[in-house]
Amino acid sequence: MKIFTKKTKPKPFVKWAGGKRQIVNLLVAYMPKNYETYIEPFVGGGALLFQVQPRKAVIGDINQELINAYLVIKDHVEDLIEDLKMHKNTPEYYYKIRAIDPKSLDPIKRASRFIYLNKTCYNGLYRENSKGEFNVPFGRYKNPKIVDEENLRAVSEFLRSCDLEVLCGDFEETCQKAKAGDFVYFDPPYYSTFSNYTRENFTEKDHIRLRDLFVELDKKGVCLMLTNSNTDFIKNLYKGYRLKVVNTARFINCKGDMRGKGEHELIITNY
Repeated sequence: MKIFTKKTKPKPFVKWAGGKRQIVNLLVAYMPKNYETYIEPFVGGGALLFQVQPRKAVIGDINQELINAYLVIKDHVEDLIEDLKMHKNTPEYYYKIRAIDPKSLDPIKRASRFIYLNKTCYNGLYRENSKGEFNVPFGRYKNPKIVDEENLRAVSEFLRSCDLEVLCGDFEETCQKAKAGDFVYFDPPYYSTFSNYTRENFTEKDHIRLRDLFVELDKKGVCLMLTNSNTDFIKNLYKGYRLKVVNTARFINCKGDMRGKGEHELIITNY
C-alpha cells in the first residue's frame, strides 16, 4: 500500500451530496480489518476510498461527469491543472461554461468544466434537470479554490498506485465480480422524498433492488457495509442485519438553515 504523508494524503476533489468526510473515521472503525478487493459502487467524492487507500479497488458511479473526472485525474492530472487555471470566478463566465454540452468536450476539458462548476456553483450541489443538464446557479464566492494542485496530484498518485478499475454504470454492474473476502461499501442516494439530484432518480424500487443485491452478496461471503437514512422503510429492508444509528451533519442541503445540523443515519453491516 502506498503511504502518503499527512500533508499529501488525498481527499475528495469535489463537494458531493451525501459526502462522508464528517464521519469517515467512524466508517473506518466499522470496516473489516482484512479484505481482498475494496468495491464502492456509489463512489461520489470518495472520502472513504481516499482515507483507507486500498491496494486493490473497483469504484463506480452512474454520473458520467464524475467518472470522467476520476479517469482524467488518474492519467492526465497536469493537463487538467493547467486547464483549471484558465477559469474565471464571474457569473458571466460561469453561465457560459455551464451552457456548454460536456459531451462536446475532450475528456480533459470535460473534467475541468465539471470541477470548475462544482467549486463555484451554489453550495457545491450537483443537480440536473429532466434533460440531464447541470442547472445549479452561480455561488458568488469571493475566492473559491478552483485549482487545488497539491490535492489533485495526491489523488492522481493514489489512483495510479492502486490496482484500480473505474466503472460508469449501475451499482449492480460494479458489483458483478465481487467474491468472498471482498469488501463492498454502499453509499446510495438516501431514502427521502427529495432524491432527484440527478435525472436518474433513485426510487423505492432501486432501494429494494439494492437490498436484494446486499442479500445476494451476503450469501457469497462478501463483507458489506451500507449507509442510509434512519427511516422505518430502510430498517425494515435490512431487518436481520446489524444496524447502528449515528449522528451526522450535512453541509450540502437545499435549505440553507438545515446545513450543518445533526441528523440520524444508519450504518448497516452483515458482519
